[in-house]
Amino acid sequence: MANSMAEQLQQDMQCEGLLECIHGLKQLDKECFQALVQSDDPLTIDEVAEKVDRERSTAYRAIQRLLQSGFIQKEQINYEQGGYYHVYRPTDPEQIANDMQRMLNDWYAKMGQLIQEFEDKYDQNIERQLQANS
Repeated sequence: MANSMAEQLQQDMQCEGLLECIHGLKQLDKECFQALVQSDDPLTIDEVAEKVDRERSTAYRAIQRLLQSGFIQKEQINYEQGGYYHVYRPTDPEQIANDMQRMLNDWYAKMGQLIQEFEDKYDQNIERQLQANS
């Protein structure tokens, strides 16, 4: 991944790069997400772990990051005789895109504010220097 925004803008990015860029997801997170997207049915942690060829605990951590970022949803399935288990499914792509757009808008507003603060701070310093030299 590029270090500066200028480098990022020059890179040839694909849509999966948004997962890393906006949410800081790792390669395994993206693999788990793909496994869920490609499945016709919701998957358990064990099924995801098998599809990405990782230990259950490793897949669980990736699934937790995906849940936190809103890319997937958890559903509880109850056994008739008592007890339950969880399955996971991808969140609607439109909802994910809307959330990312909202986050980008918030980031853009924050960057605009920081740029204005930068301008104000250094403009005042330059004005003071000019006044001191006159």
